[in-house]
Amino acid sequence: MDRGVAIMEARIGAQGAGVRLDRALADAIPSLSRERLKALILEGAVSRRGARVSDASSKVREGDEFTVAVPGAVPATAAAQDIPLVVVHEDEHLIVVDKPAGLVVHPAAGNLDGTLVNALLHHCAGQLSGIGGVARPGIVHRIDKDTSGLMVAAKTDRAHEGLARQFAAHSIDRRYRAIVWGIPRPAEGTIDAPLARSTTNRKKIAVVRGGKRAVTHYRTLQRLRDAALVECRLETGRTHQVRVHFASIGHALLGDLVYGRSKGATGTVTEQLGFRRQALHAAFLGFEHPVTSATMGWESSWPDDMQELFSHLHV
Repeated sequence: MDRGVAIMEARIGAQGAGVRLDRALADAIPSLSRERLKALILEGAVSRRGARVSDASSKVREGDEFTVAVPGAVPATAAAQDIPLVVVHEDEHLIVVDKPAGLVVHPAAGNLDGTLVNALLHHCAGQLSGIGGVARPGIVHRIDKDTSGLMVAAKTDRAHEGLARQFAAHSIDRRYRAIVWGIPRPAEGTIDAPLARSTTNRKKIAVVRGGKRAVTHYRTLQRLRDAALVECRLETGRTHQVRVHFASIGHALLGDLVYGRSKGATGTVTEQLGFRRQALHAAFLGFEHPVTSATMGWESSWPDDMQELFSHLHV
């Protein structure tokens, strides 16, 4: 595995003016978490026009240009585990997998193993990009534990950087299928509402004035019994974005025990079926290959539990 230093650059736009350095960089470089960036700032790995920046809380200005030197991977603390994977594409630079619901993406408190990272370390024999740090090698983005569907992971730092740029530019084509309570009106539209940690429950995300901009485009594919099947195209990729956005307009995802409760006929059906997760599936993933520049895209059929839910709600 490459243990060199990856150089990542970020330029602050108008939306970042006046924002804390760590937060502005996390918005500009989505492959690095805010906590990871705080640590890099303290380590002297962040500079502005050649001068090191050491205060993560300092405010940035529009037009500021930063360089982040990300150390290469040290031996991963996560153990390689032989966990079955559904691989839809793999080459020397990246791998695309169809993640089942219930699989955590990377190790964290409460889920130290049995994650997608553990499975990837085994499948790829340790050949994953180290930019994400030892806890989540190769991870460029993630989807919630109880959301199923397509994810890409980087096997090389070059691929990681290229994919991160596309995520930052919102050019990745990500489309989700969701079953929501009620019938959205209008049937097609855009939810543009900023998201941040809830001020009343830090474990939840909420629509918060001054939060990170979050945009979800949706269209209703089919009306169901007290519910609807919708397609969501993400312009941004915030934590719990689809779930919170639809809950905010009164159409929470079926099965979502955090942001909503199913009502009426939908509640009866989800109880009967024992459906205990948000009805959300990452159905399409498309991007420009970060090394070859080829246009690539994949579709994933939704899993059996969502198909069964859909069938029971079909009018």
